[in-house]
Amino acid sequence: MGWSPMSDKTHGSRWRVHDNGGGACTLHPLFVSFLLCVSFGVFYMFYLFSGSNLGYENSVGCEDDNEGSWGIGVFYGDSPFSLKPIEDMNILDNRSAAWPVANPVLTCASVTDSGIPSNFVLDPFLYAKDDMLYMFFESKNPITRQGDIGVARSMDDGATWEHLGVALDKDWHLSHPYVFDYNGQIYMMPDGRRNGNLRLYRATEFPLKWKLEKIILDRPLVDAFIIQHEEKYWIFGSIQSRITCQHLEIWYSNSPFGPWTAHRKNPISGPLNGGRPFLYNGNLYRLAHDERVRVFKIEVLSVNNYKEVEVDLGMKNPTKGKNAWNGARSHHLNVHRLRTGKWLAVADGDRTLYGDVTRRRIVGCGLIVTAGSIIYIICWLLGFVKCLVTHNLKRKNGVYLVWERLKLRLRLNINPNTYTGKFIFALLVMISVMIMCVGFWYIYGGNGADKPYSVNSRFSQFTLLAMTYDARIWNLKMYVKHYSRCASVREIVVVWNKGKLPDLNDLDSTVPVRFRVEEQNSLNNRFRPDPLIKTKAVLELDDDIMMNCDDLERGFKIWRENPQRLVGFYPRLVTGPPPLMYRPEKHARKHNGYNMVLTGAAFVDHDVAFERYWGKEAEPGRNMVDEVFNCEDVLMNFLYANATVGGVSVEYVKPAWAIDTSKFSGVAISGNTQAHYRVRSQCLEKFSRLYGGLTDRKVEFRRRKDGWDL
Repeated sequence: MGWSPMSDKTHGSRWRVHDNGGGACTLHPLFVSFLLCVSFGVFYMFYLFSGSNLGYENSVGCEDDNEGSWGIGVFYGDSPFSLKPIEDMNILDNRSAAWPVANPVLTCASVTDSGIPSNFVLDPFLYAKDDMLYMFFESKNPITRQGDIGVARSMDDGATWEHLGVALDKDWHLSHPYVFDYNGQIYMMPDGRRNGNLRLYRATEFPLKWKLEKIILDRPLVDAFIIQHEEKYWIFGSIQSRITCQHLEIWYSNSPFGPWTAHRKNPISGPLNGGRPFLYNGNLYRLAHDERVRVFKIEVLSVNNYKEVEVDLGMKNPTKGKNAWNGARSHHLNVHRLRTGKWLAVADGDRTLYGDVTRRRIVGCGLIVTAGSIIYIICWLLGFVKCLVTHNLKRKNGVYLVWERLKLRLRLNINPNTYTGKFIFALLVMISVMIMCVGFWYIYGGNGADKPYSVNSRFSQFTLLAMTYDARIWNLKMYVKHYSRCASVREIVVVWNKGKLPDLNDLDSTVPVRFRVEEQNSLNNRFRPDPLIKTKAVLELDDDIMMNCDDLERGFKIWRENPQRLVGFYPRLVTGPPPLMYRPEKHARKHNGYNMVLTGAAFVDHDVAFERYWGKEAEPGRNMVDEVFNCEDVLMNFLYANATVGGVSVEYVKPAWAIDTSKFSGVAISGNTQAHYRVRSQCLEKFSRLYGGLTDRKVEFRRRKDGWDL
């Protein structure tokens, strides 16, 4: 096979590929150029979507895994049937700027950051010792591709956890670390499916060193546990089949070491175990799972009979889909009664279903192949690629004749030498390229979730606050539906300045929405102190601004790292000499810096910011805001700058995209841009006299290592 240039009077120069089998292919330079461009685009997209360019902190660990992206969360309640997530408890952790602490409390990043790579964590079991809580769990090792048993410790009743290390590591997969007491010793019984038996390990140096004590049952039981009931010990577990694990087995003995006798009712129809069984009000309950944890009340347990009935667990299912850490499934729960009488629970959760990585790769590869096939067929039919076949094949193959007729008909209808033909060809190529880009996004773009970012391995939440009135209901409905599904949004507070309140049932929200009705229509209401706000962070976000949830999550992370600053998405630069002029963002870009961020989209510490805004010193500024019905965000910037001595008072985050929906509804507050800017320029002059200038507080773009302020 070889290449040779050739000339074609109709289509110009081409390259011909000779085939020793008697055929040849002719390639048009445009097609070759297109292939080169696509190849460059492939490598660029791979670079763009690679982990090192997505802000991932861990080079090893937290990789895409077909088994999921499991994490572990904490819940509290007055009983095992009234459990609520930790974020509802308003527990604060100043070390990680988590105000409040939010689930998940343990993730692959928590483990990996401690020096032990992990792709996910699941199957948590609690054990209390010496006024401390220990949590044993499965951790998927990305190097060996199997599960190890990890352990973490909490000294604040489960609010925060410290990863201690690996408690058990074998040559086979380990999971479901059931830990219990017997005769003053601590034992662990991991899942026995991979080595075909159930083994008891005894702690020699709790919690990190364990020794094999005995193989107690030669049976590959899945997610097994041991309990004592009516002077006997009982093993509950399932047998794994090729399709499903729906058959429960029960074994009993006088000792955890056996010998064990099979229950006469085996196999029993029932779902897999889903955690440690528990006693409550004299009743024994078994936890089980399919895609969600279920609970069964054991009504009869004897050597001759067994009966259980399902009861309501009382836990609310997540409503934020993939954006929630447990949005797709949860299959394990361990409840524990604290010394205070309250109940604590740990549960695992995943935002995607099993096989998500494979599914995305199959779909992505299929789309790429489809796009490439479309482009190749178009180029073939239009003559940009001309493959010649042997004379015998032409004469005998009827498919070839049909193909030639199709090609002739297409050329008659779409002439590539006409403007119409070129337009259609370009359109088809553009569609194919879009399909190909979607394919690469499926492969390299993750699972589609807008996940929160941790700070010191902790997560938190914020309150979203918008100010609006009755003429902007259309904006508000879209706003609430979109932002309520962002992972870290705890509540949406709507400051209602005038008009008839909408019906809450008309708002599609996954979080609580609260209307705060104001007596006076004033822009100062945006920053009015509100004791009902439960989070330290408030995102002041105008109801006509639509951004990606990931942009909000990035802004929230930066604010948690700098809670003393205004962190916003719209930078402005005030430069001297007087008279000061208010200018758009392009002025800041031109001078590579900013000293204000608009609070129409900015994170604040609401206790600090609102107190400053409503303090006596800010009264002249508030009066001017009411006078001109403008400049409340400008005033807040001056107050922050005035309170910050010799440091940065504002921080900018670049959004991937932002849409002003008021342009579609025709209810923009500041419709006349020039008049709006003139008023703001007056505010700059007055606030500078009242609170000092901003011109010496310039912050440059591109100073962050993560590149989020470009």
